[in-house]
Amino acid sequence: MDPNRRKAFEREALPHLDALYGMALRLTRNERDAEDLVQDSLVRAFRFYDRYEEGSNIKAWLFKILTNAFYNNVRKRKNLRRLESEAEVGGHYDRFISDASTLGRDAEKALMEKIAAEELSRAIEELPEEFRTAVLLCDVHDFSYRDIAEIIERPVGTVMSRLYRGRRLLQRKLYAYAVEQGYIKVPEAADGDDAGVGADAPASLDDYRKRRTTGRGGQR
Repeated sequence: MDPNRRKAFEREALPHLDALYGMALRLTRNERDAEDLVQDSLVRAFRFYDRYEEGSNIKAWLFKILTNAFYNNVRKRKNLRRLESEAEVGGHYDRFISDASTLGRDAEKALMEKIAAEELSRAIEELPEEFRTAVLLCDVHDFSYRDIAEIIERPVGTVMSRLYRGRRLLQRKLYAYAVEQGYIKVPEAADGDDAGVGADAPASLDDYRKRRTTGRGGQR
């Protein structure tokens, strides 16, 4: 074994050990499995270190090896889960997610600051694996879309789609937690003319327009 090669590898790879372990722990959700995954990934990285282009993004290269190793292990155990279908988002969720919602960006930022780190971590861990990976790589480890595409070996468009769906699911989970903790007060239907609006609300703007047209016609 070439000692110079080992030193070069350690100099490049070891500074990213903590980040690799953090990613592995999020993926495996188990400390022992995370340690095994990091060790396996470093062994593979050293074995193929001659393929690494010096001066390029060593962190992205290491994360690609780790991510591939994780999914290979999952496939071997035949535990790769199907992507969950995204459930329809209710009216309250839409108000939370939309830029035009009653919360607004400043209120959403304030809300995120109130949410406990433990709950945020748990919400991320509950995401489907492929969404979780994209969110972790982008929002936790600050990889660019292009880097993530190289790491998971998927087109940039796929990365963006997974990020959008993963973040949307994450926001739903955090919204439910915020309501439960009292950070958000869900508006109740008022008495009088507005009573029952939620149950009888139009499903879309087109429905609303049709109903208004019908209403005007009935008044003539």
